[in-house]
Amino acid sequence: MTGIPRPIQLALDAKGGLVVLGQGWRGDAAGEIYRIDLRGSLPVDGTRAPRVVIPFAGEPRKTSFGSLAVDPGSGDLFLGEENGNRVYRLGTDHRLQVMAVGLNHLLGGSAIALDPRGRLVFIDYASPETHLRSETPLPPSLDWLTQEGYRGPVVFRLDVREQRPLPRRADLLVPIFPQGGRAGTGREPLWRLISVASAGDDLILLSAVGEVLRLGADGALRLVARLPAGHYHRTNLAVGPDGSVYVCGGFHIRQIFRISPSGEVSIVATELGDPGGIVLDGDGALYIAETAHHRILRIAVGR
Repeated sequence: MTGIPRPIQLALDAKGGLVVLGQGWRGDAAGEIYRIDLRGSLPVDGTRAPRVVIPFAGEPRKTSFGSLAVDPGSGDLFLGEENGNRVYRLGTDHRLQVMAVGLNHLLGGSAIALDPRGRLVFIDYASPETHLRSETPLPPSLDWLTQEGYRGPVVFRLDVREQRPLPRRADLLVPIFPQGGRAGTGREPLWRLISVASAGDDLILLSAVGEVLRLGADGALRLVARLPAGHYHRTNLAVGPDGSVYVCGGFHIRQIFRISPSGEVSIVATELGDPGGIVLDGDGALYIAETAHHRILRIAVGR
């Protein structure tokens, strides 16, 4: 797809179509949504494609959307504010609903994801230095983070199908990481986690210095691989059916990496123009949002 203004995130819907989150030419909206039928003729001219424009929520909230996930069951989109503290749901009727509030600092990229059971997973940066960014003070249930001087993310999982009043207070949820009221402050990489993706019952996490880790159902965090040194920012993750992990290093790194199930790291693409969201289709093709060139690339990487 060409001619799409500043595409930053990608996802697949239940029919195998590609959903694109863009930032628009003028930056006068929170985001723009495009849908691409991958069964049609390619490339698609984005200047002629229909789009859904999502306006800003109003003063003083001028935060743009920087993360995207799609519920394959309902077709609803989940959108996270980049450097904000809210997650929204955009239904198939194009109605925008606030899903979660009370986050501290939600990054762009793969800061949110859906697991196989349709639960929303998100990373909230909740250090003592930044908790004032939240819409409310830290609740007593998270006081232990402050007491231990924890510098790092808190990973939450939210069942979006629960019949509870919305929006949900993210700052009152019990985190799935760290667990049990122990932050483990001696483990330096933990405060750097910036991206998340689902891998069956486990979660794949990426740190800002290129560490790829797996969070098991037991709450244990294990190192999978180390990527080349650099500054990883607005990164994105995708997990293949064979367990391979694809990592978009963001606009500083400008590379796409593949980590095999055995932990071997290889380069899939390099010298990209501000690469953003990535996603794999059922045929093993990798799609990349190349933000600086206003286009979507397709690479046949195999099954």
